[in-house]
Amino acid sequence: MEAFLLVGSLLMFFSIAIGKASSRFGVPVLLFFLLVGFIAGSDGLDIVEFDNPKLAQYVGVLALVIILFSGGMDTRFADIRPVIAPGLVLATAGVLITALICGTFVYLVSKNWFTAFKFGLVESLLLAAVMSSTDSASVFAILRSKGLSLKENLRPLLELESGSNDPMAYLLTIVLIQLLQGDVGAGFIVWTFFRQLFVGLLGGIVFGRLSLYVINRINLDNDAIYSVLLLVIAFFIYSATSVIGGNGYLAVYVGGLLLGNRRFVHKRSSVRFFEGLTWLAQIVMFLTLGLLANPSQMLPVAKLGCVIGVFMMFVARPIATWLCLAPFRKFSKRGLTFVSFVGLRGAVPIVFATYPWIAEVDNSQSIFNIVFFITLLSMLFQGTLVPTVAHWLKLDLPVKPKDKLTEFDVDFSDDISSSMAEIKVEPQMLRMGNRLIDLNLPEHTLVAMVKRKRRYFIPRGHTVLEPGDTLLVMSETEAALTQTRQLLEVGD
Repeated sequence: MEAFLLVGSLLMFFSIAIGKASSRFGVPVLLFFLLVGFIAGSDGLDIVEFDNPKLAQYVGVLALVIILFSGGMDTRFADIRPVIAPGLVLATAGVLITALICGTFVYLVSKNWFTAFKFGLVESLLLAAVMSSTDSASVFAILRSKGLSLKENLRPLLELESGSNDPMAYLLTIVLIQLLQGDVGAGFIVWTFFRQLFVGLLGGIVFGRLSLYVINRINLDNDAIYSVLLLVIAFFIYSATSVIGGNGYLAVYVGGLLLGNRRFVHKRSSVRFFEGLTWLAQIVMFLTLGLLANPSQMLPVAKLGCVIGVFMMFVARPIATWLCLAPFRKFSKRGLTFVSFVGLRGAVPIVFATYPWIAEVDNSQSIFNIVFFITLLSMLFQGTLVPTVAHWLKLDLPVKPKDKLTEFDVDFSDDISSSMAEIKVEPQMLRMGNRLIDLNLPEHTLVAMVKRKRRYFIPRGHTVLEPGDTLLVMSETEAALTQTRQLLEVGD
């Protein structure tokens, strides 16, 4: 156990360290978590020997539950309301069209050019279905870590699609595996499809509302337990919905979406808890999936992987996107082009690729290796160029810097509308006098605390300020806070 914890902690630390360095060059951090596991595995540096697809699948499912639930909580109804219809069409019909186009291409390519793989039609469709959804962890991480603001409501559209398209890909994967294992009628496929989606959506709404009721009425002695309770709720929504025949991934995303847009006890601390937990889940998931893959098995599938990956990026995904979004005239050609490009593959396709492997269908190992290779290609190429392509297409908006409290670890409850900011005292601010009362502060604005070197204190009107002091300024509105900053900067 000690050796396991030592190696695991070192791998995670190394991933975080090189991930921080990689962000300077625009490379997705999650890609390096995957590569660290890839290199540290039994076929790489042989630091860790890991060859258990079932355990990797369990880790992936647990991580996805946390990621989807957290992604739902971070999504605002007001942001996605204008794009709900196109987002859901893209998350369902878009996934299906992508799988059909790409699966047909894989079948033709393997039959005529890459005959060493010998994929049948159903196996080709299975390979495409596994890769048909965009990866929520990758999309959330890239859009939010880069602080990328986009025109035409493209950011909420992409986040909604990536958070809600996993159920469709999962359903296609399971149905195609069952087709390969035995006879499955068309009626069963249709019934399974509607049952999974309907029960998944209903489970997310019902269990989400029930969870909200429980959180607000249970009286726990320790405030920190509310964050643990929220984690328990996420796993309950996923598992309970799955047990009754619904899609757990859809349910947990909808449940998180519902909770995130309602007030509940200790919401702010719980959301912060999930932010850190989501990163931990992503790191563990990507490391585990990286350890499962073998570098020596990537070379034989490299050519086929490149061909399929390029076709999916520049043919299948764009066709599916334009067909699904053409009826919605709110998107320009540049917007459609950008959405077509942001078809990021990540950990989700690799997790789904373990299902054929565990089911022991023909060519399952090749499917896993091809999916892993295409994921690396997608994250390296598409993930790196997302901000650049947005700029080329003139779809990016100027990033508004947010006031971050670096000197004062203070925060408000969601029920309080006031805003806070830190303002550094410059010599020109003291031109009219060096006392706090001499500062021309707008109405309803208060200097709550002062930091001078390593000392914190609460000021009064006669408190003498010095250049270099840091003021914690509070205002009733963001506009008043902006006015305060402007007045202090000019010293008037």
